[in-house]
Amino acid sequence: MAKLILKRLVLMFPLLIVVSFMTFMMTYLTKGDPAVTILHAQGTPNITPQLIAETNEKYGLNAPIFIQYKNWLIQAIQFKFGTSYITGDPVSERIGPAFFNTLKLTLISSISVIITSIVLGVISALTRGKLTDRVIRSVAFFLTALPSYWIASMLIIYISVKLNLLPTSGLTGPESYILPVFVITMTYAGIYFRNVRRSMIEQLNEDYVLYLNASGVHTITLLLHVLRNALQVAVSLFCMSVPMIMGGLVVIENVFAWPGLGQLSLKAIVEHDLPVIQAYVLIVAVLFIVFNTIADVINAMLNPRLREATR
Repeated sequence: MAKLILKRLVLMFPLLIVVSFMTFMMTYLTKGDPAVTILHAQGTPNITPQLIAETNEKYGLNAPIFIQYKNWLIQAIQFKFGTSYITGDPVSERIGPAFFNTLKLTLISSISVIITSIVLGVISALTRGKLTDRVIRSVAFFLTALPSYWIASMLIIYISVKLNLLPTSGLTGPESYILPVFVITMTYAGIYFRNVRRSMIEQLNEDYVLYLNASGVHTITLLLHVLRNALQVAVSLFCMSVPMIMGGLVVIENVFAWPGLGQLSLKAIVEHDLPVIQAYVLIVAVLFIVFNTIADVINAMLNPRLREATR
């Protein structure tokens, strides 16, 4: 087991270096001189060669690319990410509170998605081919096909505005989580429950289930065995749900005016505030890599054959 974890960590670090370098190079993917891009973002009306030279000197753009990358990476490891082109404040001061607001929404939503997916997947598998199964699959397909911003808008109109039951937007208290979490759960649970259902059906058709039934094992105990084996397939998807939800919160956060990374990143894109955009992209990319590694480790813990393959 330790060998597998070490192997995954060794593979993870080169990937992190590649992703961080690609994120850093966003500065040079814009058309023209990066210094001109910075001055345009700051709203400078008259851009002169002297201003360009001063900007290059201020942001260290005169240094070789790899020196710039090294300095940027050292700052990123320290969670500094440089300074905002628009406000001049450290990016960490802008992105820190937004990150924690998004993280809280992501974790609560992920737990809701996982529980809903498992419950619906198990019920659908146990009633496969029957009315309950068909209804669950039809409703899940319908809700998954609907745009999340449309669902969010309808809920705001009817529940928040007409019925005045919940806040329309912002983060004012625990009740502010209900509508965003509900929308995210409807959007993602319809996708993940299919994997649980398929895995459950595959396990229910295995020979060991017939043996346990013939041995008189209690139904609940049997289902727990089947569910544990079925979740080996779905566990990686559930682990990846955290960065996927966080990366996909841009629309939801803007609809609900949630003070998180999604709203901040969209504002940064409009303002061409590259340091904030780089920080957002790097955070989401690192989360994808880290949670993918965690998923591999959990899969190995649940599946002895994977552990044997690493010996």
